[in-house]
Amino acid sequence: MPVRQTLSKPDIQISYLEWNQGQEPLLLLHGLGDHALVWSSLGDYLAADYHIVAPDMRGHGQSSKPERDYSFESAIADLEALMDHLGWTSAHIVSHSWTGKLAAIWARQNPKRLRSIILVDPIFIWKMPSLFRVTFPMLYRFLPFLKSMGPFVSYEEAEQQAQQLKQYQGWSSLQQQVFQAGIEQKLDGSWGSKFTIAARDGIFEAVMQVPGFTIPLDTPAIFVQPEQGLNRQNWQIQPYKTYLKNLRICQVPGNHWPFLTQPEAFNQTVAAFLAEHR
Repeated sequence: MPVRQTLSKPDIQISYLEWNQGQEPLLLLHGLGDHALVWSSLGDYLAADYHIVAPDMRGHGQSSKPERDYSFESAIADLEALMDHLGWTSAHIVSHSWTGKLAAIWARQNPKRLRSIILVDPIFIWKMPSLFRVTFPMLYRFLPFLKSMGPFVSYEEAEQQAQQLKQYQGWSSLQQQVFQAGIEQKLDGSWGSKFTIAARDGIFEAVMQVPGFTIPLDTPAIFVQPEQGLNRQNWQIQPYKTYLKNLRICQVPGNHWPFLTQPEAFNQTVAAFLAEHR
């Protein structure tokens, strides 16, 4: 079982889960609106061979939730401070969805930090046209997983909504734990996600402004492509083929959250790739 730890920085606190049985450094980065516990199955599966850390990114979970500064620079600074705190000079990186773009940016800015990259159905790899910003309110309503933010009048209403979402298909004990850890009762008595509106808006703004790829990267990488994920067309995957010179693409069952909906096959895929790059 992982242990909950906290890193205090001058500006914020970063909460993280740590599996400390193995030696090889492995950093697990969740996607937008999620939190560290989504990696609990993978962490348990790999714990004997890896020193694993899964942070709640700023604005998420039990980490601090500032009103501003959700830039990629700040997120990467958080992660490098965490690695320094752990005594890691480099680590293997598993990144999901939005943090797939973060990993690409990090790899070109400071490639020595990343031993390998596992991209789990990444999104928004390109810089977006500024006109796209006006569609954000519509996008917030369209993206199903953001419906879990609330507010809800009761816990029961929030749970009923969660069971309709793709990341909770099957409603396993793991999925229930993830849902319960990501929700809280607010001061007015309503229920809602620990993920904040400020974080949502700030991350979308950063995603719009910063391109993921600008130069070729030699970091060993695997693109984990769920059969029912967001990246199903060749044009979506082509940028990764173009810029990641040491890339493998591997299909797995499940949707955008294969580590929650099909964890066994996902865990095996990640373990096999990591074993080749230890």
